[in-house]
Amino acid sequence: MRDGRRSDDPRPEQERHDREQHPRVGRERRLRKQGLIPGVLYGRGNKPHAICVEERELRRVLTGAHGLHTILDVVLDGQRSTRASILKDYQQDPIRGRISHFDLQEVRLDQPIHAQVVIELVGEPKGVTEGGVLSQVTREVNVEALPMEVPDRLELDVSGLDIGDSLRVADLPAREGAKLLDDPETVLATVTMPTRVIEPEPEEVEEEEGEVPEGEEAPEGAAEAPAEPEAPAEGEPGTVEG
Repeated sequence: MRDGRRSDDPRPEQERHDREQHPRVGRERRLRKQGLIPGVLYGRGNKPHAICVEERELRRVLTGAHGLHTILDVVLDGQRSTRASILKDYQQDPIRGRISHFDLQEVRLDQPIHAQVVIELVGEPKGVTEGGVLSQVTREVNVEALPMEVPDRLELDVSGLDIGDSLRVADLPAREGAKLLDDPETVLATVTMPTRVIEPEPEEVEEEEGEVPEGEEAPEGAAEAPAEPEAPAEGEPGTVEG
């Protein structure tokens, strides 16, 4: 179901999905073998409902343009009314990477909700062209908005950053219908000089004269003290008798 917005509007479209209601206990493994992913629908003071959905359908929602911010219309077995909901959480098999469980939160379209929105950096900083390094310190911010007004992402232009500059939550452009909840001074991105790692030079050990390095044998005769010269014999040429 489309809501009449422009095709380039980054806000989530409302989609309709039929769901089957199933007890969770003892059936989750059988559901997964049938290509169905078990989940739960909760919110608005109603008791939780165990539900399931085809894995490919759930993946289509997660990989779509709006991801977690897509509005889903849930229809339970035996009911005709729809329940607007958002995908609040999901778990994946750590080995196979398949979705193993998901949570939907029922919402009212006329009441604001809290959501996390991704920060997307755009542009090439001036400082990077001068040898600096761009670092994204914060990747998501918390916003308050009506379910249909939650932005898919917030773009932050970093092209004007020099080395040593940074951008904060307060620098995000205002978005109609969305209120930022984080501290305005929270740093989002910085440009810094690359870190240089200087390896210490090996220290040279001065050896005393005559000292033999460890592990080496002294040359033959080197360890012997030089012999003292013998005194000239009595009566030899060059001597003077007293």
